[in-house]
Amino acid sequence: MCTEHTAGAVHGHGAGLTRRAALVGGATVAVSAAFTGTALAGTAAGTAAADVGRRPALPRPGRRGLQDLTYTVSENFPAFVPGEEARRRTTVSFEDNGYYSQEWTLTEHTGTHLDAPGHFTAGGRLAPDLALEELITPAVVIDIAQRAATDPDAVVTVDDVRRFERRHGRVPRGAAVLMYSGWGSRVGDADAYRGADTAGVLHFPGFDPETTQWLLDRRRIASLGVDTLSIDPGNSATFATHLVLTGADRYGLENLANLDRIPPSGAAIVVGLIPYQDGSGGQSRVFAHW
Repeated sequence: MCTEHTAGAVHGHGAGLTRRAALVGGATVAVSAAFTGTALAGTAAGTAAADVGRRPALPRPGRRGLQDLTYTVSENFPAFVPGEEARRRTTVSFEDNGYYSQEWTLTEHTGTHLDAPGHFTAGGRLAPDLALEELITPAVVIDIAQRAATDPDAVVTVDDVRRFERRHGRVPRGAAVLMYSGWGSRVGDADAYRGADTAGVLHFPGFDPETTQWLLDRRRIASLGVDTLSIDPGNSATFATHLVLTGADRYGLENLANLDRIPPSGAAIVVGLIPYQDGSGGQSRVFAHW
């Protein structure tokens, strides 16, 4: 979820629960060691890293499949708030300088990105504080695309999780739980992707906050991820899912691509987070392997 004033560093964390207050308030390294079960040093303080440290062994990379889950950062990618789209300009050219470079202006929550705990929880850990073992985790994909096709306000429920587990097995401790809603088919049309109605209320799927609490309490998950603009459904006025998740010292992943191209269970994901100084989150190269 993107906020209006999070370009660059975060300077404060509002505790308000209204939609307006929330809007205003706010690669891969050591992979082979993690994939082979080698312990990683430097675990961050907090329950999240401790839980993930006890995760099941991850599959070895490249044995069966590899899939990028990241959208290209571009000026055309839909923003949570219109006007917050990324902007760029060429600063150095081959013609004038003999090499090429661009300058980008964008918020920390543009495109495929991570929401750190400090994005919605005052005093929460920020992007540089997340430990590597939190960013390399088992992953499961819960498919609600059929329901979302007719109900843009669909949410992942506890019943969805239970149905998933009956078919694919228990959600692993320390897993990333990812929602596939099929919303990526709309990403080329910002209005369709945002789903705003005439009153300006957004409509796209997300996680129910009660489901989020259940997953934290019963499955000790590491993170949530979605193929939409926010882990909360678009019509949320309180961002309760963000508050529950970040309040538990966990992070969220938003605008994930290609979730239909990875298995429902048995995959692992790697989150190559940009560690912005004091970052409330940041752009991430996310990929899955199984």
